[in-house]
Amino acid sequence: MFLTSAAPSCLSKTQAFLDREHKLLIDGEWVSAQSGKMFEVKNPATGEVISSVAEGDAADINSAVAAARRAFEGGEWPSLTASQRGKLLWKLADLLEENLAEFAELESLDNGKPRAVAAAADVPLAVDLFRYMAGWTTKIEGTTIPISVPYMPGAEFHSYTLREPVGVVGQIIPWNFPLLMAAWKLGPALATGCTVVLKVAEETPLTALRLGELIREAGFPNGVVNIITGFGETAGAALAAHPDVDKVAFTGSTEVGKLIVKAAGESNLKKVTLELGGKSPNIILPDADLAAAIPGAANAIFFNHGQCCCAGSRLFVHKSQFDEVIDGVSKQAAAIQVGPGMHPDCQMGPMVSQIQQDRVCSYLDSGLKQGAEAVVGGKRVNGGGYFVEPTVLVNTQPNMQVIQEEIFGPVVAAIAYEDVEQLVSDANDSIYGLAAAVWTRDISKGHQIARRMRAGSVWVNCYNVFDAALPFGGYKQSGWGREMGYEAINLYTETKAVTVQLQ
Repeated sequence: MFLTSAAPSCLSKTQAFLDREHKLLIDGEWVSAQSGKMFEVKNPATGEVISSVAEGDAADINSAVAAARRAFEGGEWPSLTASQRGKLLWKLADLLEENLAEFAELESLDNGKPRAVAAAADVPLAVDLFRYMAGWTTKIEGTTIPISVPYMPGAEFHSYTLREPVGVVGQIIPWNFPLLMAAWKLGPALATGCTVVLKVAEETPLTALRLGELIREAGFPNGVVNIITGFGETAGAALAAHPDVDKVAFTGSTEVGKLIVKAAGESNLKKVTLELGGKSPNIILPDADLAAAIPGAANAIFFNHGQCCCAGSRLFVHKSQFDEVIDGVSKQAAAIQVGPGMHPDCQMGPMVSQIQQDRVCSYLDSGLKQGAEAVVGGKRVNGGGYFVEPTVLVNTQPNMQVIQEEIFGPVVAAIAYEDVEQLVSDANDSIYGLAAAVWTRDISKGHQIARRMRAGSVWVNCYNVFDAALPFGGYKQSGWGREMGYEAINLYTETKAVTVQLQ
């Protein structure tokens, strides 16, 4: 169902931000790109230009890295106590919460997602992440270790470990959750005492730039957070390969993740964490509560327009219930109100760009040509904006692209199964391992299947449940390391062993 009525205008302060000149944040100052170049930012719901931002490149990355290095090795930042770092993060969270409505509108206009969803999920989750990480600043601890040195009989030692910040961190974030991904990256880096160069997605730079204003307002020292807008092939590549960056963290496609690893290895063997693609299986067992599983399966794929790395894009349903489930999910899909994210009734917005719309539609064309059938949807929505219909595919085969490859759009491929043992094998038959889900009334079965899934997150009788304390990341080609939770803190620290001979 496509919304045809006009969306309301945005808040005056949102419009005032859009109208401002958008520069790069380097060493605490807003500066123009050294090339003087700018590029346009479009509203994906209309294709219209809503703002312009500076186009940073390798020269600007060099300046930002130098600023981050100065801030890390001297000045105010390394002299702050852990408690003081925590207060800064908490202050940032407070400021973000105070400006929730503006950030929700900017995210909707820039990314296309429903404003109501951004206000209920994206912004509050970012606020919570900063507060959660603020609490960790005073709890990053080492240990004392009793040691025995066989070649020094009678000697006594005091040995302990220190956990220290890894250093200057390059962070590259995607366009599907621009604000939230910035928070996921910045939170643990700042909590541990690192300094950051944040390269934001060229499709969705606006909320990160507004967050940069709040970072300055919160009182973070100059150079601790530097924000570069620009393109992946220039600014992103330069950051990944920079010899004075100690770690790079990236969220995006597996293909680009492999390039990040290569660049990191060929420059200075910097540390790398990656949150990459997914083709997540969503399993409905025969004993599942279908009243919960059917809307749950729809949410798993259609949330955020299917532009989720962990989207439940492969739906496994027992043959005895296949028709009932597919009918239910298809009715859910057909009822989704698609339109501009700023519309109060919008439940699904557009793809983020023309490129992404074309990509999703090419997968639909491929699936249909190979014999899949669209029970509902299956094509782009004509008119302004980059819309794709919520789609349910059946008659799929294991070798189809729509089964094997990440589509990153509102397209679910349904698969009928009979044998549960074979089901688990088929569900794990993917190069990816980011997430999975199982729906069942038998909690023992839920636990058993969760243990057998090769995925970083497994949901039982739910989907898309996130919390700042829950680690998130993937097995196999879905990435290295974890976002959020204590695991993220560990990934932004180095462990130093200190041994003192007592006698």
